[in-house]
Amino acid sequence: MKPLFARGPSPTFRVFFAALTALGLIVADHRHQHLEMVRSALAFLTYPVQYAANQPTELVRTTREQLASTHELRVENAELHRENLLLKARLQQFEALEAENIRLRDLLGSSLDLGERVVIAEIMSIELAPYRQQVMVNKGTKSGVFIGQPVLDANAVMGQVVRASPFSSVVLLITDADHALPVEINRNGLRTIAAGTGLSQELELLYIPKNADVRAGDLLVTSGMDGRFPAGYPVARVTTVRQDPDNPFTTVIAAPTARLDRSREVLLVWNLSETSRQQALAGDATKARGSQ
Repeated sequence: MKPLFARGPSPTFRVFFAALTALGLIVADHRHQHLEMVRSALAFLTYPVQYAANQPTELVRTTREQLASTHELRVENAELHRENLLLKARLQQFEALEAENIRLRDLLGSSLDLGERVVIAEIMSIELAPYRQQVMVNKGTKSGVFIGQPVLDANAVMGQVVRASPFSSVVLLITDADHALPVEINRNGLRTIAAGTGLSQELELLYIPKNADVRAGDLLVTSGMDGRFPAGYPVARVTTVRQDPDNPFTTVIAAPTARLDRSREVLLVWNLSETSRQQALAGDATKARGSQ
């Protein structure tokens, strides 16, 4: 039987012919660029296939970038949120420090005006019992604090020390129901007693005759008659003057000048004689020179 197809060129000849053809095409394209149009046409025809084949990879890359960007934005947002909270907290601290500096300047200015030996103390706690007006400060007998020592803020008298331990003391405020303070009206020198009522913004003046010259707005200052509070410290201002038919005395109510419910620092005062004051000032100056 004869074969169905005639036998063609040998494989070796085919390889040689293909290599020669490829070499010729390379030389022709390199020297004369005759195949540029063919290459462009083939690239145009194969672009959709390349684009479709590249889409899965491009989609994966785009998704990763978006996820990474979203994650980075979330991390950056959380970091900025934390920084914002920290900055706000620091701002609050700065505002608190500024307010504290203002209060301390007021206290120091008040101590210079008093011309007495003073120590600044900070209020640690307050008494929460009804009608009990007491606070605890962070100075005690180690700082020279003694029972009965006058206590002031930057504005006026606050009270006196009733208990003292080595590192803290309890101050009875002038509004406590058990506290009474000799005072006088600064306008006319009328002497009386300012008694606490148990209310934080109220004092009552005792035994005021009905014909006494007392007016709303009068400033009450310490009279010094008790030998404990030096004379001339502001105490309160008269707010109410009322005549009651059933009361043989005039009802007079006054509001403390000190910020009893707001002050955080207080002054512990020593009532020094002129000689003692000079000795204290000389001792302070010697300590200052020694520290330098």
